[in-house]
Amino acid sequence: MENIFIRDERKYLISSSKGAVLQALLNKHMEIDHSGEYLVQNIYFDNENWDVIRESMEKPFYKEKLRLRYYNQFNSASTGYLELKKKFDGIVYKRRIAFALNKIKTGSVCEIVLEDNSQISREIGYFIQNKSVSEKIHVAYKRIAFNGIEEKDFRVTFDRDVNFHIVRPDTAFSGRPCFNFHSDYSRQVLNQNQIIMEIKAAGAVPLWFSKTLSELKIFPASFSKVGICYALHSLKYYNPMEEKNAA
Repeated sequence: MENIFIRDERKYLISSSKGAVLQALLNKHMEIDHSGEYLVQNIYFDNENWDVIRESMEKPFYKEKLRLRYYNQFNSASTGYLELKKKFDGIVYKRRIAFALNKIKTGSVCEIVLEDNSQISREIGYFIQNKSVSEKIHVAYKRIAFNGIEEKDFRVTFDRDVNFHIVRPDTAFSGRPCFNFHSDYSRQVLNQNQIIMEIKAAGAVPLWFSKTLSELKIFPASFSKVGICYALHSLKYYNPMEEKNAA
């Protein structure tokens, strides 16, 4: 399985109705992921002052963040992915290690990193130590993904029902009970008629897709899911999603 990704990623906030129209058009050039709609769950790491997310929200030329991702409801037999995601000059570099989630029941994330003994695990270990991070925020959403038929490195995803909750010390992931979608503490991020579309391309975006976006008047928006979740959590920030009407 591929553990290193280098690609251009762009986000769009659109209405559910416009998303349905676009998905119908994508069927001519792309095929839906064999999983259909699936659940994406993420645990983002940060320090006590939220420095990682706060710095990312300032849109620096270079930024990085660490997350643990798994799919669908937590299952000890499932695979988790510890991902170090970097963005430099608009290009996303993602490096990850995979492991069985049942390891978390017997050890911490740091122990899992040390056991992997790869270059990527050493980079992740350095990030954890240098930034003094731990599990801070859980972000989950339902996703439908399309993959290019001819453009194999082109991918479009549609995310809805985004919710989050802050990780409490007594429910931290490392060796303790973990999270499921819509916990008692979760908060919704989007309005019911909003979805987040992301495009991921290793090269140029196909011309037919750019023309389709232009015809539907769909334009990119600069935001981060985890950044918006942090903004909602903190009284110091407002929620820009509430002020931006989906087209």
